[in-house]
Amino acid sequence: MLDDLVAIALKAGAAIMPIYERLNASDVATKSDGSPVTAADEAAEAVILAELAKVAPGIPVVAEESVAAGKCPAASHRFFLVDPLDGTKEFISRNGEFTVNIALIEDGRPVLGVVYAPAIGEIYAGGEGQGAKAACVENGTVGEWRPISVRSCTGKGISVLASRSHLTDETKAFIEKHSVGDFVSAGSSLKFCKLAAGEADLYPRLGRTMEWDTAAGDAILRAADGAVLTMDGKPLQYGKRNQTDDVDFANPWFAATGDYYPF
Repeated sequence: MLDDLVAIALKAGAAIMPIYERLNASDVATKSDGSPVTAADEAAEAVILAELAKVAPGIPVVAEESVAAGKCPAASHRFFLVDPLDGTKEFISRNGEFTVNIALIEDGRPVLGVVYAPAIGEIYAGGEGQGAKAACVENGTVGEWRPISVRSCTGKGISVLASRSHLTDETKAFIEKHSVGDFVSAGSSLKFCKLAAGEADLYPRLGRTMEWDTAAGDAILRAADGAVLTMDGKPLQYGKRNQTDDVDFANPWFAATGDYYPF
């Protein structure tokens, strides 16, 4: 199924890029939670939902824009999580660091994931028991895949990734507790992919995220021998509904990491 998810992500990217290239104010709106949404989010999600219905008709899909519209399937131990355009602020600012995210969840774990950045021509994929890989994409065609994995880390002078658009004071305070060699800002779920590819050591996110923001990158990072841990050191779980302290599918704070234990 991982190959199917790659093909679907490529089709979604093809739907996004014409809108990205001609982006204007009429393509951008604001959702009820105050976050931006574009015509590209909606076009990409339509493609992904249609294609997933063909390749996996029996598996429910939880997709960001559908949930925002009040459409969410019943609970299931196996379901897809979709963010059709992660990094909408990066999309609007035209820095290219936005992604298509598709993940398969089983019993609370992200077991397959694809992250595609169509504007910069990068794609990442991984799965439980399958390892992780990355490739360049040119004119919609994937080049040669290369295996990726997290890098060794001594715990000194670590490379830290942080959100370009959502760096909170709590995240800054967490980072200050560690021996940091360099600090790199990046957009969208590419931060998980950079960890998986051994290009950094830690990505703390002490701020608001939803499951569709993290699932695909989390699957790839886990497949590359990394982890996404909540503040109590436990793996981030998926399919969180009926939470007493937050809405369905909301994540707690977490730290994504390669070969480094951050607590």
